[in-house]
Amino acid sequence: MLPIEQIAAKLKITDDDLEHYGKYKAKVSLDLAKRVADAKPGKLILMTAITPTPAGEGKTTTTIGLVDALNRLGKQATACLREPSMGPCFGMKGGAAGGGYAQVVPMEDINLHFTGDIHAIELAHNLLSACLDNHIHHENKLKIDARRIVWRRVIDMNDRALRNVIVGLGGISNSVPHEGGFDITVASEVMAAFCLCESLSELRERLGRIVVAYDHQRKPVTAADLGVHGAMTVLLKDAIKPNLVQTLENNPCFIHGGPFANIAHGCNSVIATKLSTKLSEYTVTEAGFGADLGAEKFFNIKCRKAGIHPDAVVIVATVRALKLHGGVPQKDLQKPNVEALDKGVENLKKHIENIHRFGLPVVVAVNSFTSDTDEEIEFIKDKCAYLSVKIIKADHWARGGEGAEQLAEGVVEVVENTKTDFSLLYPDTCTLWQKVGIICREIYGATDVLADKKLRAKFQRLQDAGYGKLPICMAKTQYSLSTDPGLKGRPKKFDVPLRDVRVAAGAGFVVVLTGDIMTMPGLPKAPAAESIDIDENEQIVGLF
Repeated sequence: MLPIEQIAAKLKITDDDLEHYGKYKAKVSLDLAKRVADAKPGKLILMTAITPTPAGEGKTTTTIGLVDALNRLGKQATACLREPSMGPCFGMKGGAAGGGYAQVVPMEDINLHFTGDIHAIELAHNLLSACLDNHIHHENKLKIDARRIVWRRVIDMNDRALRNVIVGLGGISNSVPHEGGFDITVASEVMAAFCLCESLSELRERLGRIVVAYDHQRKPVTAADLGVHGAMTVLLKDAIKPNLVQTLENNPCFIHGGPFANIAHGCNSVIATKLSTKLSEYTVTEAGFGADLGAEKFFNIKCRKAGIHPDAVVIVATVRALKLHGGVPQKDLQKPNVEALDKGVENLKKHIENIHRFGLPVVVAVNSFTSDTDEEIEFIKDKCAYLSVKIIKADHWARGGEGAEQLAEGVVEVVENTKTDFSLLYPDTCTLWQKVGIICREIYGATDVLADKKLRAKFQRLQDAGYGKLPICMAKTQYSLSTDPGLKGRPKKFDVPLRDVRVAAGAGFVVVLTGDIMTMPGLPKAPAAESIDIDENEQIVGLF
C-alpha cells in the first residue's frame, strides 16, 4: 500500500482536503466537492450482474479489476463502492472488498469498523428510536398511537432473535410496552437518505421527513415533529464525507455508504459518485444484486435524483452461474454442459434487454473460472449475438488489472463510439400503482401484479397523501427475476403478488414489499465468525 496522500494526489486532492484515519484511509472534505461541482464530469460506468446464484458472480471484484485495467491503459480511473456491513461479514457472505488480485485495501479495516460511518448511522437511527419512546413516556403531546409505531431499531449484525421484540417491559418507569424489532443497520432509512443527499443541510431535511409513527387520527408523525433530526445530523457530520482508499494496484477507490439492495436502492453515496466523476476520467461504480434490482434502482432512484446517468453498463456473468440457471446442480457446475447454458443464458439475455430499455450500451464481462471451456464461452457469444453486445472473458481475480485489459479496451471502445439515449422507465406523473406495474412487467417479465383490496386502498392513501410522485423501490428476492427464489433462468407467465407498501419519505421513495424479504438476516449454521481470529502478531486471519 502507498500512503493515502499519494493516492489522493492521483486525483489532484491536496492534504488540505484530507482527514487521515491512519496511513491508508482518509475522508475527503465536502468543500472539495463544492469547489469541483461545476467541472465537466468524466465517464461513468455502472457494474451490474445477472441474477445472483450461490455459484457467485463477482461484481465488486470485476469493478476493481476493470478500474485497475483502465489505469493500465492510461485512463485515470477510480472505483466507487459501498461500505461492507459487518453482519454478512461474520455471517455467510464474508467481506465485500473484492477478491484475489482485484481487491481494495486495507481489506481488514474496510470490512470491519472502517471509518465508523455505519456505526454513526446506527446511532442516529437509534437516537430517533429512543426519543420516540421517550416522547410517549412523557405526556405524549403528539398523541402518538403506540400500536402504530413503524420505526424499529437497528444493529449492524445478523441476529434473527431480534427481528421481533417487545420493548418497554418492566413497569411504568420503562415507558409504554409495544411491539418493536431490529433491522440490520444498512437497511435503515437513515442509510438510504444519507446515500441520496448531496449536502449536510439536505441530509438534515431528509431526516426530518422520516415517518416514525401515526397518531390516533392516523396522521404521520415525523422526526422533525419530535425535534431530533438536527441531533441526528450532528452524529453524521463526519460520516457524510467520502472515504478514500486504494486497490492492490494503488489506484483510488471511494467507499461510502451501503444501503440494502432489497429494501433500499443498493448503491454507494451520490456525494462520492459525483465527486469521483469530477476528479476522474473514468468512474466505475456498482449496484447491488442483479440488474433487475440494483441497476433498475440505480436508474430510477439514484439517477433520477442526482441528475446523472452511466455512459455504459457492464453486466457480470459466470459460466458456472449460467449453468446453475439452466438447472445444473451446484455440485456439477465444473463439468462442461452446453445444454444447460442454452437455458441459463436466457437470464443474461433478459438483463441485456432491460439495460437496452434504458437506452444504454452494454458490455458483458464473463468472470473466468478455471473450469470454463472455450466452447462454453463461444456458445454464450453466439446465443447473444443478435443483441450486438461485446462479451469478453476476464481473468482479474487471478491476474489483477492485467487480466481485465481486454474488458477495459472493450468498455473504452463502447464508451467512445456509442451515443447514449438514456431514459427513465417511468415519469414522476405515473401513479404509484402504475409504476409498480411497469417495473414488474417490463423488468421482471411478469404477466400481472396482484394485491388485495386492502393493499390497493393503502396505495391510494399514499397517492392522496402527496407521495405519488416518488419513485418505487421494489423489495423482492434477489435470486430470481420473479418473486419466487426457486424460479431460475428467465421465468415466464408468472404474477407478482404484493405483500405491503410503505413510504420512506426521508429517502424519497415508496417501498413495495413482495415475498418474505428479511431486513434482519440470520447467521448460517456455521457462520464465518467461527473462522475469524487474530494471531500473536496481531494479524487477522480467516477474514475473506
